[in-house]
Amino acid sequence: MPPRDVPTRPDRVRVLEHVQHVPRPPAEVFPFFAEPGNLARITPSWLGFRIVTPGRLAMREGLRIEYRVRPLLVPQRWESMITLWDPPRRFVDEQTRGPYRYWHHLHEFREGPAGGTEIRDRVTYALPFGPLGAVAHPLVRRQLATIFEYRRRVVEEMFG
Repeated sequence: MPPRDVPTRPDRVRVLEHVQHVPRPPAEVFPFFAEPGNLARITPSWLGFRIVTPGRLAMREGLRIEYRVRPLLVPQRWESMITLWDPPRRFVDEQTRGPYRYWHHLHEFREGPAGGTEIRDRVTYALPFGPLGAVAHPLVRRQLATIFEYRRRVVEEMFG
């Protein structure tokens, strides 16, 4: 199954952006994020994240990765596909199956103005269940912000 199209109702599409500066060069930072196994290291344990795709995964365009997660404490299967692979500048993962109606995550790595690496994440997403999803959005948004904040702290400790 290819990644889903952007929902036609723009009022149901949300965007979350996160920027972090790391005092290491992009040539050192990008490879860490490009290794699927490292995702577990920067994901809070309460999400119950684990990769279930068998074997060693080499990032490339078209790679599909299946995970198990528990967003909002509900076990979910999540499959994503790498739809853009442009090392060491950026890559995109898009949900092909999972808890969101739509999920597109752009990861960008730029040299920072004072050296180091500026990591930019832009997540474009839509929740399922129409109006019911809209009601749940504040809770989902808060959880996503918490996940990115956790990641920021872990990455600071690793690369600081």
